[in-house]
Amino acid sequence: MLDQPSAFQADKLRGTHRPRLDFQEHLADLEAQGLLVRIDRPINKDTELHPLVRWQFLGGVPESKRRAFLFTHVTDAKGRRYDIPVVVGALAASPEIYAIGMGQPVEQIGEAWMHAIEHPIAPVVVSRPRCQEVVVRGDDLKAPGGQGLGGLARLPVPVSTPGFDSAPYLTATLCVTRDPDSGIQNMGTYRAALKAPDRLVVRMVAREASGAGGYLHWLKYRERREPMPIAIVIGCAPVVMFTGPQKLAIDLDEFGVAGALAGAPIEMAKAVSIDLDVPAASEIVIEGLIDPQLLEPEAPFGESNGYVALEAYNMPMRVTAITHKRNPVFTSIISQVTPSESSVIKKVAYEPLFLGHLRDRLAIKGVRKVVMHERLTNLRPVIFVQLADGTPRSEVWRALHGAATLQSNCGKIVIAVSDDIDPSSMDAVLWSLAYRTNPIEDVHLVPHRGGVQGAQYGPKTSDSGMLVDATRKYPMAPLALPTREYMEHARALWEELDLYPLNVQSPWHGYGLGDWTDRWETFARRAATGDWELSGADTLARQRGGMTPESPARFDDKS
Repeated sequence: MLDQPSAFQADKLRGTHRPRLDFQEHLADLEAQGLLVRIDRPINKDTELHPLVRWQFLGGVPESKRRAFLFTHVTDAKGRRYDIPVVVGALAASPEIYAIGMGQPVEQIGEAWMHAIEHPIAPVVVSRPRCQEVVVRGDDLKAPGGQGLGGLARLPVPVSTPGFDSAPYLTATLCVTRDPDSGIQNMGTYRAALKAPDRLVVRMVAREASGAGGYLHWLKYRERREPMPIAIVIGCAPVVMFTGPQKLAIDLDEFGVAGALAGAPIEMAKAVSIDLDVPAASEIVIEGLIDPQLLEPEAPFGESNGYVALEAYNMPMRVTAITHKRNPVFTSIISQVTPSESSVIKKVAYEPLFLGHLRDRLAIKGVRKVVMHERLTNLRPVIFVQLADGTPRSEVWRALHGAATLQSNCGKIVIAVSDDIDPSSMDAVLWSLAYRTNPIEDVHLVPHRGGVQGAQYGPKTSDSGMLVDATRKYPMAPLALPTREYMEHARALWEELDLYPLNVQSPWHGYGLGDWTDRWETFARRAATGDWELSGADTLARQRGGMTPESPARFDDKS
Protein backbone atom coordinates (compact mmCIF):
# COMPACT_ATOMS: atom_id res chain seq x y z
CA MET A 1 0.00 0.00 0.00
CA LEU A 2 2.91 2.38 0.66
CA ASP A 3 4.74 3.73 -2.37
CA GLN A 4 8.28 3.94 -1.02
CA PRO A 5 10.48 1.54 1.00
CA SER A 6 11.91 2.85 4.25
CA ALA A 7 15.43 4.25 4.40
CA PHE A 8 15.12 4.79 8.15
CA GLN A 9 17.22 1.79 9.14
CA ALA A 10 20.10 2.85 6.88
CA ASP A 11 19.97 6.39 8.26
CA LYS A 12 20.00 5.02 11.80
CA LEU A 13 23.15 3.03 11.06
CA ARG A 14 24.76 6.22 9.77
CA GLY A 15 23.77 7.98 12.98
CA THR A 16 21.41 10.39 11.21
CA HIS A 17 17.73 10.62 10.40
CA ARG A 18 16.65 13.26 7.91
CA PRO A 19 13.04 14.44 8.06
CA ARG A 20 11.08 12.70 5.34
CA LEU A 21 9.72 15.00 2.65
CA ASP A 22 7.29 12.34 1.43
CA PHE A 23 4.52 11.31 3.80
CA GLN A 24 4.48 7.67 2.72
CA GLU A 25 8.21 7.40 3.39
CA HIS A 26 7.41 8.64 6.90
CA LEU A 27 4.79 5.90 7.26
CA ALA A 28 7.36 3.33 6.16
CA ASP A 29 9.73 4.66 8.82
CA LEU A 30 7.07 4.21 11.48
CA GLU A 31 6.31 0.69 10.33
CA ALA A 32 10.02 -0.20 10.35
CA GLN A 33 10.22 0.95 13.97
CA GLY A 34 7.12 -0.97 15.08
CA LEU A 35 5.17 2.27 15.55
CA LEU A 36 2.48 1.60 12.93
CA VAL A 37 -0.29 -0.99 13.14
CA ARG A 38 -2.01 -2.19 9.96
CA ILE A 39 -5.71 -2.99 10.27
CA ASP A 40 -6.83 -5.08 7.28
CA ARG A 41 -10.32 -6.08 8.47
CA PRO A 42 -13.30 -3.92 7.41
CA ILE A 43 -13.60 -0.78 9.54
CA ASN A 44 -16.55 1.63 9.30
CA LYS A 45 -15.16 5.17 9.03
CA ASP A 46 -18.42 6.66 10.29
CA THR A 47 -18.80 4.66 13.51
CA GLU A 48 -15.69 2.61 14.29
CA LEU A 49 -12.46 4.16 13.02
CA HIS A 50 -11.91 7.12 15.33
CA PRO A 51 -13.41 5.46 18.43
CA LEU A 52 -11.01 2.54 17.98
CA VAL A 53 -7.91 4.74 17.82
CA ARG A 54 -9.15 7.00 20.62
CA TRP A 55 -8.97 4.13 23.11
CA GLN A 56 -5.18 4.45 23.18
CA PHE A 57 -5.63 8.00 24.53
CA LEU A 58 -8.41 7.13 26.99
CA GLY A 59 -7.60 3.57 28.01
CA GLY A 60 -4.52 4.08 30.17
CA VAL A 61 -2.12 3.08 27.40
CA PRO A 62 1.34 4.50 28.22
CA GLU A 63 2.36 7.31 25.88
CA SER A 64 5.31 5.27 24.62
CA LYS A 65 2.95 2.45 23.57
CA ARG A 66 0.70 4.58 21.36
CA ARG A 67 0.81 3.73 17.67
CA ALA A 68 -0.21 5.01 14.26
CA PHE A 69 -3.08 3.00 12.74
CA LEU A 70 -3.27 2.32 8.99
CA PHE A 71 -6.70 1.11 7.87
CA THR A 72 -6.58 -0.64 4.50
CA HIS A 73 -10.23 -1.82 4.25
CA VAL A 74 -12.32 1.27 4.93
CA THR A 75 -16.10 1.17 4.62
CA ASP A 76 -18.90 3.53 5.62
CA ALA A 77 -22.31 3.33 7.24
CA LYS A 78 -23.92 2.58 3.86
CA GLY A 79 -21.64 -0.38 3.21
CA ARG A 80 -19.50 1.30 0.57
CA ARG A 81 -15.80 0.46 0.38
CA TYR A 82 -13.13 3.07 -0.34
CA ASP A 83 -10.01 2.46 -2.39
CA ILE A 84 -7.95 4.96 -0.39
CA PRO A 85 -6.51 3.79 2.96
CA VAL A 86 -6.80 5.96 6.07
CA VAL A 87 -4.03 6.58 8.60
CA VAL A 88 -4.58 8.05 12.07
CA GLY A 89 -1.88 8.83 14.64
CA ALA A 90 0.97 9.04 12.13
CA LEU A 91 1.83 12.64 12.95
CA ALA A 92 1.88 12.69 16.75
CA ALA A 93 0.18 9.79 18.52
CA SER A 94 3.26 10.01 20.79
CA PRO A 95 6.28 12.31 21.13
CA GLU A 96 8.39 9.53 19.59
CA ILE A 97 6.29 9.54 16.43
CA TYR A 98 6.47 13.34 16.29
CA ALA A 99 10.26 13.17 16.73
CA ILE A 100 10.62 10.71 13.84
CA GLY A 101 8.68 13.12 11.64
CA MET A 102 10.96 15.95 12.73
CA GLY A 103 14.17 13.95 12.34
CA GLN A 104 15.16 15.19 15.81
CA PRO A 105 15.33 13.64 19.28
CA VAL A 106 12.50 14.88 21.47
CA GLU A 107 14.87 16.87 23.68
CA GLN A 108 16.21 18.82 20.66
CA ILE A 109 12.87 19.71 19.08
CA GLY A 110 12.54 23.08 20.81
CA GLU A 111 15.98 24.18 19.66
CA ALA A 112 15.21 22.97 16.14
CA TRP A 113 12.06 25.09 16.02
CA MET A 114 13.80 28.23 17.24
CA HIS A 115 16.63 27.79 14.72
CA ALA A 116 14.15 27.21 11.88
CA ILE A 117 12.12 30.30 12.72
CA GLU A 118 15.28 32.43 12.70
CA HIS A 119 16.83 30.82 9.56
CA PRO A 120 14.06 29.95 7.06
CA ILE A 121 14.89 28.32 3.72
CA ALA A 122 12.74 29.55 0.84
CA PRO A 123 10.69 26.93 -1.02
CA VAL A 124 11.15 26.11 -4.71
CA VAL A 125 8.51 25.48 -7.39
CA VAL A 126 8.77 22.26 -9.44
CA SER A 127 6.92 20.95 -12.47
CA ARG A 128 5.07 17.62 -12.77
CA PRO A 129 4.35 17.26 -9.03
CA ARG A 130 3.24 13.92 -7.64
CA CYS A 131 0.28 15.57 -5.90
CA GLN A 132 -1.29 16.13 -9.36
CA GLU A 133 -0.94 12.63 -10.79
CA VAL A 134 -4.76 12.48 -10.63
CA VAL A 135 -6.88 15.59 -11.17
CA VAL A 136 -10.64 15.70 -10.54
CA ARG A 137 -12.46 18.86 -11.62
CA GLY A 138 -15.52 20.14 -13.43
CA ASP A 139 -18.51 17.83 -13.64
CA ASP A 140 -16.57 14.99 -12.00
CA LEU A 141 -16.75 16.91 -8.71
CA LYS A 142 -20.53 16.66 -8.74
CA ALA A 143 -20.88 13.04 -9.88
CA PRO A 144 -22.64 10.63 -7.50
CA GLY A 145 -20.43 9.67 -4.57
CA GLY A 146 -19.26 6.27 -3.46
CA GLN A 147 -17.55 3.92 -5.87
CA GLY A 148 -17.11 6.33 -8.79
CA LEU A 149 -15.90 9.89 -9.21
CA GLY A 150 -17.82 11.81 -6.64
CA GLY A 151 -15.70 14.73 -5.57
CA LEU A 152 -15.36 14.87 -1.79
CA ALA A 153 -17.66 11.86 -1.39
CA ARG A 154 -14.93 9.69 -2.92
CA LEU A 155 -12.60 10.49 -0.01
CA PRO A 156 -12.81 8.26 3.11
CA VAL A 157 -13.31 11.13 5.54
CA PRO A 158 -14.05 9.75 9.05
CA VAL A 159 -16.61 10.96 11.55
CA SER A 160 -14.47 12.05 14.50
CA THR A 161 -17.01 12.03 17.34
CA PRO A 162 -19.82 9.64 16.39
CA GLY A 163 -22.97 10.47 18.30
CA PHE A 164 -22.39 14.24 18.23
CA ASP A 165 -20.62 15.34 15.02
CA SER A 166 -22.89 16.63 12.27
CA ALA A 167 -20.72 15.45 9.34
CA PRO A 168 -17.45 13.81 8.37
CA TYR A 169 -14.67 16.35 8.97
CA LEU A 170 -11.23 16.99 7.55
CA THR A 171 -9.06 17.28 10.67
CA ALA A 172 -5.42 16.80 9.62
CA THR A 173 -5.54 19.85 7.39
CA LEU A 174 -2.94 22.25 6.12
CA CYS A 175 -5.07 25.15 4.88
CA VAL A 176 -3.07 27.38 2.53
CA THR A 177 -4.19 30.95 1.88
CA ARG A 178 -2.40 34.06 0.60
CA ASP A 179 -2.35 37.66 1.83
CA PRO A 180 -3.76 39.63 -1.11
CA ASP A 181 -1.60 42.63 -0.20
CA SER A 182 1.82 41.10 0.53
CA GLY A 183 1.46 37.88 -1.46
CA ILE A 184 2.82 35.87 1.48
CA GLN A 185 1.14 32.51 1.99
CA ASN A 186 -0.03 31.24 5.36
CA MET A 187 -0.69 27.72 6.61
CA GLY A 188 -3.23 26.93 9.27
CA THR A 189 -4.87 23.84 10.72
CA TYR A 190 -8.63 24.42 10.54
CA ARG A 191 -11.42 21.88 10.58
CA ALA A 192 -13.59 21.50 7.49
CA ALA A 193 -17.05 19.89 7.34
CA LEU A 194 -18.24 17.99 4.29
CA LYS A 195 -21.48 19.50 2.95
CA ALA A 196 -21.70 18.22 -0.64
CA PRO A 197 -19.38 16.52 -3.15
CA ASP A 198 -18.16 20.01 -4.16
CA ARG A 199 -18.70 22.04 -0.96
CA LEU A 200 -17.07 22.31 2.47
CA VAL A 201 -17.43 24.70 5.38
CA VAL A 202 -14.11 25.75 6.92
CA ARG A 203 -13.90 27.09 10.46
CA MET A 204 -11.52 30.03 10.82
CA VAL A 205 -13.67 32.42 12.87
CA ALA A 206 -12.63 30.82 16.16
CA ARG A 207 -9.07 31.96 15.52
CA GLU A 208 -9.97 35.66 15.43
CA ALA A 209 -8.59 36.40 18.90
CA SER A 210 -5.23 34.86 18.13
CA GLY A 211 -4.87 36.70 14.83
CA ALA A 212 -4.56 33.58 12.67
CA GLY A 213 -3.39 34.30 9.14
CA GLY A 214 -6.27 32.57 7.36
CA TYR A 215 -8.87 34.68 9.15
CA LEU A 216 -6.94 37.90 8.55
CA HIS A 217 -6.70 37.03 4.85
CA TRP A 218 -10.47 36.39 4.81
CA LEU A 219 -11.10 39.86 6.23
CA LYS A 220 -9.01 41.45 3.46
CA TYR A 221 -10.83 39.52 0.74
CA ARG A 222 -14.15 40.50 2.27
CA GLU A 223 -13.14 44.17 2.12
CA ARG A 224 -12.15 43.70 -1.54
CA ARG A 225 -15.38 41.78 -2.25
CA GLU A 226 -13.32 39.06 -3.95
CA PRO A 227 -13.40 35.27 -3.44
CA MET A 228 -10.49 33.93 -1.38
CA PRO A 229 -8.47 31.05 -2.88
CA ILE A 230 -7.78 28.23 -0.44
CA ALA A 231 -6.05 24.88 -0.76
CA ILE A 232 -6.55 22.18 1.86
CA VAL A 233 -3.62 19.76 1.93
CA ILE A 234 -4.31 16.30 3.37
CA GLY A 235 -1.03 14.51 4.05
CA CYS A 236 2.43 15.85 3.29
CA ALA A 237 5.89 15.96 4.90
CA PRO A 238 5.45 15.98 8.71
CA VAL A 239 7.72 19.03 9.10
CA VAL A 240 5.30 20.91 6.85
CA MET A 241 2.22 19.64 8.69
CA PHE A 242 3.75 20.56 12.05
CA THR A 243 4.22 24.17 10.93
CA GLY A 244 0.47 24.73 10.48
CA PRO A 245 -0.47 24.76 14.21
CA GLN A 246 2.55 26.87 15.21
CA LYS A 247 2.02 30.51 16.18
CA LEU A 248 4.41 32.33 13.85
CA ALA A 249 4.64 35.92 12.68
CA ILE A 250 1.93 36.76 10.15
CA ASP A 251 4.47 38.04 7.62
CA LEU A 252 6.69 34.94 7.87
CA ASP A 253 6.53 32.43 5.01
CA GLU A 254 5.83 29.26 6.95
CA PHE A 255 7.01 27.03 4.11
CA GLY A 256 10.42 28.63 4.68
CA VAL A 257 10.31 27.55 8.32
CA ALA A 258 9.36 24.03 7.23
CA GLY A 259 12.31 24.07 4.83
CA ALA A 260 14.66 24.99 7.64
CA LEU A 261 13.29 22.10 9.70
CA ALA A 262 13.89 19.80 6.75
CA GLY A 263 17.32 21.22 5.98
CA ALA A 264 16.29 21.69 2.34
CA PRO A 265 13.78 23.77 0.36
CA ILE A 266 10.24 22.43 0.34
CA GLU A 267 9.24 21.61 -3.21
CA MET A 268 6.03 23.40 -4.21
CA ALA A 269 3.66 23.20 -7.17
CA LYS A 270 1.19 25.61 -8.69
CA ALA A 271 -2.38 24.58 -7.90
CA VAL A 272 -4.35 23.55 -10.99
CA SER A 273 -7.39 25.78 -10.49
CA ILE A 274 -6.42 28.64 -8.15
CA ASP A 275 -3.45 30.97 -7.62
CA LEU A 276 -1.70 29.22 -4.74
CA ASP A 277 1.37 27.04 -4.29
CA VAL A 278 1.02 23.70 -2.50
CA PRO A 279 3.56 21.08 -1.36
CA ALA A 280 4.43 19.06 -4.46
CA ALA A 281 4.61 15.74 -2.58
CA SER A 282 1.17 16.10 -0.96
CA GLU A 283 -1.07 13.04 -0.80
CA ILE A 284 -4.32 14.93 -1.53
CA VAL A 285 -5.06 18.61 -2.25
CA ILE A 286 -8.55 20.11 -2.22
CA GLU A 287 -8.61 23.43 -4.09
CA GLY A 288 -11.39 25.96 -3.91
CA LEU A 289 -12.74 29.44 -3.32
CA ILE A 290 -14.35 30.97 -0.25
CA ASP A 291 -16.90 33.73 -0.86
CA PRO A 292 -16.24 36.13 2.05
CA GLN A 293 -19.69 37.65 1.68
CA LEU A 294 -21.38 34.39 2.68
CA LEU A 295 -21.46 32.26 5.82
CA GLU A 296 -23.08 28.86 6.34
CA PRO A 297 -24.06 26.96 9.50
CA GLU A 298 -21.33 24.52 10.57
CA ALA A 299 -21.02 22.01 13.46
CA PRO A 300 -21.86 20.51 15.99
CA PHE A 301 -18.39 19.05 16.21
CA GLY A 302 -16.33 17.79 19.16
CA GLU A 303 -13.95 20.53 20.29
CA SER A 304 -10.52 20.39 21.92
CA ASN A 305 -11.74 22.32 24.97
CA GLY A 306 -13.62 19.19 26.00
CA TYR A 307 -17.08 20.29 24.86
CA VAL A 308 -19.00 19.90 21.63
CA ALA A 309 -18.80 23.09 19.57
CA LEU A 310 -22.39 23.96 18.71
CA GLU A 311 -23.64 25.13 15.35
CA ALA A 312 -22.30 28.50 14.23
CA TYR A 313 -21.77 30.36 10.95
CA ASN A 314 -18.47 29.74 9.20
CA MET A 315 -16.88 29.95 5.75
CA PRO A 316 -18.35 27.91 2.86
CA MET A 317 -15.77 26.69 0.34
CA ARG A 318 -16.68 25.83 -3.25
CA VAL A 319 -14.37 23.06 -4.43
CA THR A 320 -12.78 23.77 -7.82
CA ALA A 321 -10.47 20.74 -8.03
CA ILE A 322 -9.23 17.71 -6.09
CA THR A 323 -5.76 16.45 -6.94
CA HIS A 324 -3.83 13.54 -5.48
CA LYS A 325 -1.12 10.95 -5.97
CA ARG A 326 -1.95 7.87 -7.97
CA ASN A 327 -2.10 5.83 -4.74
CA PRO A 328 -2.66 8.31 -1.91
CA VAL A 329 -3.13 7.74 1.80
CA PHE A 330 -5.82 9.79 3.54
CA THR A 331 -4.61 11.34 6.80
CA SER A 332 -6.79 12.04 9.82
CA ILE A 333 -5.87 13.02 13.36
CA ILE A 334 -7.43 12.39 16.75
CA SER A 335 -8.38 15.82 18.05
CA GLN A 336 -11.31 16.97 20.21
CA VAL A 337 -10.97 15.97 23.88
CA THR A 338 -7.36 15.94 25.07
CA PRO A 339 -5.06 14.07 25.33
CA SER A 340 -5.11 13.62 21.59
CA GLU A 341 -2.84 13.56 18.60
CA SER A 342 -3.57 17.25 18.11
CA SER A 343 -2.49 18.12 21.64
CA VAL A 344 0.74 16.10 21.31
CA ILE A 345 1.60 18.08 18.16
CA LYS A 346 1.35 21.28 20.18
CA LYS A 347 2.78 20.00 23.46
CA VAL A 348 6.04 18.68 22.01
CA ALA A 349 6.71 22.01 20.28
CA TYR A 350 5.16 24.50 22.72
CA GLU A 351 6.78 23.37 25.97
CA PRO A 352 10.40 23.91 24.82
CA LEU A 353 9.40 27.22 23.21
CA PHE A 354 7.92 28.45 26.51
CA LEU A 355 10.99 27.20 28.39
CA GLY A 356 13.31 28.97 25.97
CA HIS A 357 11.29 32.17 26.29
CA LEU A 358 11.48 32.21 30.10
CA ARG A 359 15.03 30.95 30.50
CA ASP A 360 16.81 32.53 27.54
CA ARG A 361 14.84 35.56 26.37
CA LEU A 362 13.61 36.77 29.76
CA ALA A 363 16.73 35.42 31.54
CA ILE A 364 14.69 34.28 34.53
CA LYS A 365 16.90 32.63 37.12
CA GLY A 366 15.98 29.13 38.25
CA VAL A 367 13.52 28.02 35.54
CA ARG A 368 13.86 24.24 35.12
CA LYS A 369 10.86 23.02 33.13
CA VAL A 370 7.55 24.09 31.59
CA VAL A 371 4.67 21.59 31.43
CA MET A 372 1.34 22.31 29.77
CA HIS A 373 -1.54 20.35 31.26
CA GLU A 374 -3.11 18.10 28.64
CA ARG A 375 -5.95 15.92 29.90
CA LEU A 376 -9.35 17.57 29.21
CA THR A 377 -7.99 21.15 29.47
CA ASN A 378 -6.73 21.42 25.85
CA LEU A 379 -3.09 21.99 26.83
CA ARG A 380 -3.00 25.76 26.53
CA PRO A 381 -5.05 27.19 29.45
CA VAL A 382 -3.11 25.55 32.32
CA ILE A 383 0.69 25.81 32.53
CA PHE A 384 3.06 24.62 35.27
CA VAL A 385 6.49 26.20 35.65
CA GLN A 386 9.10 24.34 37.69
CA LEU A 387 11.78 26.44 39.41
CA ALA A 388 14.90 25.58 41.37
CA ASP A 389 14.72 25.59 45.15
CA GLY A 390 15.71 29.00 46.47
CA THR A 391 14.67 30.96 43.38
CA PRO A 392 13.95 34.55 44.53
CA ARG A 393 10.26 35.31 44.70
CA SER A 394 10.70 38.20 42.29
CA GLU A 395 11.96 35.68 39.70
CA VAL A 396 9.07 33.32 40.48
CA TRP A 397 6.59 36.07 39.66
CA ARG A 398 8.47 37.08 36.51
CA ALA A 399 8.20 33.47 35.38
CA LEU A 400 4.48 33.39 36.13
CA HIS A 401 3.80 36.58 34.18
CA GLY A 402 6.10 35.53 31.34
CA ALA A 403 4.31 32.22 30.84
CA ALA A 404 0.91 33.94 31.00
CA THR A 405 1.70 36.53 28.33
CA LEU A 406 3.79 34.77 25.66
CA GLN A 407 0.68 33.78 23.67
CA SER A 408 -2.77 35.26 24.04
CA ASN A 409 -4.57 31.92 24.27
CA CYS A 410 -2.06 30.21 26.59
CA GLY A 411 -1.64 30.52 30.33
CA LYS A 412 -5.04 31.35 31.75
CA ILE A 413 -3.87 29.54 34.90
CA VAL A 414 -0.13 29.42 35.60
CA ILE A 415 1.23 27.63 38.66
CA ALA A 416 4.85 27.77 39.80
CA VAL A 417 6.23 24.75 41.70
CA SER A 418 9.60 23.86 43.20
CA ASP A 419 11.98 21.40 41.59
CA ASP A 420 11.00 18.50 43.86
CA ILE A 421 7.51 18.59 42.32
CA ASP A 422 6.96 16.74 39.05
CA PRO A 423 4.82 19.23 37.11
CA SER A 424 3.46 16.43 34.93
CA SER A 425 1.87 14.84 38.01
CA MET A 426 -1.40 16.58 38.82
CA ASP A 427 -1.44 14.90 42.23
CA ALA A 428 1.98 16.35 43.06
CA VAL A 429 0.89 19.81 41.89
CA LEU A 430 -2.26 19.64 44.04
CA TRP A 431 -0.15 18.57 47.03
CA SER A 432 2.00 21.64 46.46
CA LEU A 433 -1.07 23.86 46.21
CA ALA A 434 -2.52 22.38 49.38
CA TYR A 435 0.53 22.85 51.59
CA ARG A 436 2.78 25.48 50.02
CA THR A 437 0.41 28.34 49.27
CA ASN A 438 -1.26 31.02 51.30
CA PRO A 439 -3.94 32.03 48.78
CA ILE A 440 -4.30 35.59 49.99
CA GLU A 441 -0.58 36.15 49.32
CA ASP A 442 0.31 33.60 46.66
CA VAL A 443 -2.62 33.90 44.22
CA HIS A 444 -2.96 36.87 41.87
CA LEU A 445 -5.91 37.41 39.55
CA VAL A 446 -5.10 39.13 36.25
CA PRO A 447 -7.85 40.91 34.26
CA HIS A 448 -8.26 41.60 30.52
CA ARG A 449 -7.14 38.35 28.96
CA GLY A 450 -8.30 37.09 25.60
CA GLY A 451 -10.74 34.21 25.61
CA VAL A 452 -9.65 30.58 25.33
CA GLN A 453 -10.55 28.43 22.35
CA GLY A 454 -14.26 27.74 22.22
CA ALA A 455 -15.14 30.99 23.99
CA GLN A 456 -16.87 32.25 20.81
CA TYR A 457 -19.87 30.17 21.86
CA GLY A 458 -20.18 31.97 25.19
CA PRO A 459 -20.46 35.58 26.38
CA LYS A 460 -18.43 38.07 24.34
CA THR A 461 -16.42 39.34 27.29
CA SER A 462 -12.73 39.37 28.05
CA ASP A 463 -11.36 36.63 30.25
CA SER A 464 -9.12 36.80 33.29
CA GLY A 465 -6.18 34.76 34.52
CA MET A 466 -4.83 33.30 37.74
CA LEU A 467 -1.17 33.14 38.74
CA VAL A 468 -0.16 30.96 41.70
CA ASP A 469 3.15 30.74 43.53
CA ALA A 470 3.07 27.17 44.90
CA THR A 471 6.81 26.97 45.43
CA ARG A 472 8.40 25.98 48.74
CA LYS A 473 9.16 29.17 50.67
CA TYR A 474 10.95 27.70 53.70
CA PRO A 475 12.43 24.34 54.79
CA MET A 476 9.83 21.61 55.19
CA ALA A 477 9.74 18.10 56.62
CA PRO A 478 10.42 15.17 54.23
CA LEU A 479 7.78 13.59 52.04
CA ALA A 480 6.46 10.69 54.12
CA LEU A 481 7.15 7.75 51.81
CA PRO A 482 9.90 5.13 52.16
CA THR A 483 13.12 6.51 50.72
CA ARG A 484 14.28 5.60 47.22
CA GLU A 485 16.51 2.65 48.08
CA TYR A 486 13.74 0.84 49.92
CA MET A 487 11.14 1.52 47.23
CA GLU A 488 13.48 0.33 44.48
CA HIS A 489 14.18 -2.88 46.38
CA ALA A 490 10.46 -3.41 46.98
CA ARG A 491 9.75 -2.87 43.28
CA ALA A 492 12.25 -5.57 42.38
CA LEU A 493 10.46 -7.90 44.79
CA TRP A 494 7.11 -6.98 43.25
CA GLU A 495 8.35 -7.87 39.78
CA GLU A 496 9.99 -11.07 41.07
CA LEU A 497 6.61 -12.11 42.47
CA ASP A 498 5.02 -11.38 39.07
CA LEU A 499 2.32 -9.20 40.60
CA TYR A 500 0.06 -6.86 38.60
CA PRO A 501 2.11 -4.49 36.37
CA LEU A 502 2.83 -1.19 38.08
CA ASN A 503 1.94 2.20 36.62
CA VAL A 504 4.38 4.35 38.59
CA GLN A 505 3.55 8.01 39.10
CA SER A 506 5.56 10.72 40.83
CA PRO A 507 6.21 10.97 43.72
CA TRP A 508 6.95 7.32 44.44
CA HIS A 509 9.61 7.65 47.16
CA GLY A 510 10.31 9.94 50.10
CA TYR A 511 12.90 12.70 50.02
CA GLY A 512 14.09 15.54 52.23
CA LEU A 513 12.82 19.11 51.94
CA GLY A 514 15.29 20.92 54.17
CA ASP A 515 13.87 20.39 57.65
CA TRP A 516 15.83 17.30 58.74
CA THR A 517 18.74 16.77 61.13
CA ASP A 518 21.61 14.32 61.45
CA ARG A 519 20.04 12.95 64.63
CA TRP A 520 16.78 12.14 62.87
CA GLU A 521 18.74 10.55 60.03
CA THR A 522 20.47 8.35 62.60
CA PHE A 523 17.11 7.39 64.15
CA ALA A 524 15.79 6.39 60.72
CA ARG A 525 18.86 4.28 59.96
CA ARG A 526 18.58 2.53 63.33
CA ALA A 527 14.89 1.78 62.77
CA ALA A 528 15.68 0.15 59.43
CA THR A 529 18.45 -1.98 60.95
CA GLY A 530 16.50 -3.04 64.07
CA ASP A 531 18.51 -0.83 66.45
CA TRP A 532 15.60 1.35 67.50
CA GLU A 533 16.30 0.82 71.23
CA LEU A 534 19.46 2.93 70.88
CA SER A 535 17.27 5.82 69.82
CA GLY A 536 14.99 5.17 72.79
CA ALA A 537 17.99 5.51 75.11
CA ASP A 538 18.85 8.80 73.41
CA THR A 539 15.41 10.28 73.90
CA LEU A 540 15.22 8.97 77.47
CA ALA A 541 18.29 11.03 78.30
CA ARG A 542 16.52 14.12 76.99
CA GLN A 543 13.32 13.77 79.01
CA ARG A 544 12.09 17.05 80.55
CA GLY A 545 9.32 18.01 82.93
CA GLY A 546 6.88 20.90 82.93
CA MET A 547 5.74 20.39 79.35
CA THR A 548 2.58 19.20 77.62
CA PRO A 549 2.38 17.14 74.42
CA GLU A 550 0.16 19.85 72.90
CA SER A 551 3.06 22.33 72.78
CA PRO A 552 6.32 20.35 72.71
CA ALA A 553 9.69 21.97 72.56
CA ARG A 554 11.61 21.56 69.30
CA PHE A 555 14.70 19.33 69.69
CA ASP A 556 17.40 19.35 67.06
CA ASP A 557 21.09 18.55 66.93
CA LYS A 558 21.93 21.66 68.98
CA SER A 559 19.75 20.71 71.90
